Amino acid sequence: MVAPSGEQHEISAGGYRAVVTECGASLRLLEHEGRPLVAGWPEDEQASSGRGQLLVPWPNRIRDGRYAFEGRDLQLPLTEPGHHNASHGLVRWASWTVEEHTEHTVSSVLRLMNQPGYPWTLDLHVIHDVSATGLTVTVTATNLSGFPAPYALGAHPYLTCGPGPVDEWELTLPGTTRLEVDDQLIPVGREQATGEWDFRGGRVVGGTVLDTTYTDLERLDDGQVEVRVVDPRTGAGTALWMDDRHRWVQVFTGDTLPTRAREALAVEPLTAPPNAFVTGEDVVVLAPAGNPGDEHSASWGIFALDQG
Repeated sequence: MVAPSGEQHEISAGGYRAVVTECGASLRLLEHEGRPLVAGWPEDEQASSGRGQLLVPWPNRIRDGRYAFEGRDLQLPLTEPGHHNASHGLVRWASWTVEEHTEHTVSSVLRLMNQPGYPWTLDLHVIHDVSATGLTVTVTATNLSGFPAPYALGAHPYLTCGPGPVDEWELTLPGTTRLEVDDQLIPVGREQATGEWDFRGGRVVGGTVLDTTYTDLERLDDGQVEVRVVDPRTGAGTALWMDDRHRWVQVFTGDTLPTRAREALAVEPLTAPPNAFVTGEDVVVLAPAGNPGDEHSASWGIFALDQG
């Protein structure tokens, strides 16, 4: 019998242990010294609510699944029918092939074929690597088509730092601007992240409901951004970092989930905002195959924060 998420690929090093699945090259489990850092799902169940999945070749939503690129009008399948959107890309349920699997690294590949709504072929390569510094995930896309291709990426881990709900946790998120959305969850404006939306200094989530995209991110000296959740009761914490190719981050408290609402905090590194294929904002245009710029690579990762 095959698990609902396919083959399970375990890696470990430096006190970290992760499991990456065949289905979606998704992060089903990540723990440090036995403490869960993400809220994944059991091996005998299907992934739910985007848990641990990669969002390629676009993250988040495209209004009505319709967009135009270089004079072509395109229509994607509506994978979020409740909001009439195309959501979270095309690779979440695909079977990825393991290229290499060592004790601490698993390398997975997928050829995303030309199809209605996305008429380009991409080679995708994702490396999950654990070390004493935590998990690093690097996603690379290469355009195999003879025409420029639009591209963006994201990921959907749910961070945890102890028993929920998230109301008790302290969130530090260095975003200075947030997007305002309509009933379709599509951005219609932006404003300064002030008041209950401001987590730059770190504060308890409380009753704040988040399904919010942040940008204008304050970066560390090395260009990275860190988002942290800490349980003040124990001092245990989990951090997600993203490189400078990620200019956006979505944070979701899970209030609308059918189960496990507010149990963990989805922190989603994004290279482009919601509806980017429509607006063009921060969309990467991959050059035709064999030309400079036909490849794009970006990295993010997760690590444990010291207790105490």
